[in-house]
Amino acid sequence: MEALAVVAQGVTMTLLLTLSSFLLGAVGGIPLALARRSQIGAVRFVARAVIELLRGIPPLAWLFIIYFGIGTGAIELSSFAAAVIGFGLVASAYMAEIYRGGLTAIHEGQWEASDALGLSRAATLATVIGPQVLRVSIPAAATFAIGLLKDSSVASVIGVQDTIYWASHQSTVSGDAIVPFLYAAGLYVAMTIPCAWATRQLDSKLRKRVAR
Repeated sequence: MEALAVVAQGVTMTLLLTLSSFLLGAVGGIPLALARRSQIGAVRFVARAVIELLRGIPPLAWLFIIYFGIGTGAIELSSFAAAVIGFGLVASAYMAEIYRGGLTAIHEGQWEASDALGLSRAATLATVIGPQVLRVSIPAAATFAIGLLKDSSVASVIGVQDTIYWASHQSTVSGDAIVPFLYAAGLYVAMTIPCAWATRQLDSKLRKRVAR
């Protein structure tokens, strides 16, 4: 059980890294999603190129680029900050596509009705379209967050003291290459199962509301 206690030290860092990265991506995805639906072709092209670039490069590569590249220059970054930025960038791209899907699901009549009422574009997005997009996007966003929780394990390679970091540490100290990582696997399951259950429940409720 001592090994489990050591590995469990990283749970808080794992959750903090996941939450911080997801929030950064949730915010960063908004302008990208809006740019993808811009009426200006050049803006749409740039937004799509940025999204494809962010999604096309593996998260691990982004961590190395940011931590060992940018983080060792004029700007000093901790391993945690570099990981949040790296995963946040990737999350922004995926959240932008989730938001875009949500925008596509909104009937054009909603925009037309807002125009008829004299609402500005910003007011329409904030009070009419935005809440509906959020409601439609939550299930997909929650599913992505679960994936992000598991993908965050690669942050240990740049020194983030998450669950995998402590499993690797315990494996080195004890000479046991199996048990610490079995404990880590169990902890990830313990973290993801409640999230998956909550996502299914939320998805079921939201589907009923959207159907109405």
